[in-house]
Amino acid sequence: MKLGRLNHVGVATPSIADAIPYWRDVMGATAIGEPFDLPAQGVKVCFVDTPNTQIELIEPYDASSPIAVFIAKNPGGGQHHVCYEVPDIDEAKAWFEAKGARVLGEPRIGAHGTPIFFVHPKDMGGVLTEFMETPKGAH
Repeated sequence: MKLGRLNHVGVATPSIADAIPYWRDVMGATAIGEPFDLPAQGVKVCFVDTPNTQIELIEPYDASSPIAVFIAKNPGGGQHHVCYEVPDIDEAKAWFEAKGARVLGEPRIGAHGTPIFFVHPKDMGGVLTEFMETPKGAH
């Protein structure tokens, strides 16, 4: 398995609409995408571009969202996960499983339209870690 670049840092928020002014007015972000729904994953998402990565703002889609549980524990939101690119999602999943890491579910299509999976924080130094297949034609 070959680890690729840091693609994004996921930041959970109770409201993307309320978070955007912070990223624009305080952090100086000038490239903020339109929020969109990912009902299959139970989230609303918005990407904030930075010079070397993205911030993924994540809002619960509804009360059944896994992000709703995070927000219940952290009402103001906060860092939720980091995401690294890998050249081959199936190879990466098999590699982590062979190391005894707890892969959380099967690969599914993520917010960038490529396959993703998560590895449990207890197997990743305390950080929920997402792996996504590098989008074709990127970098």
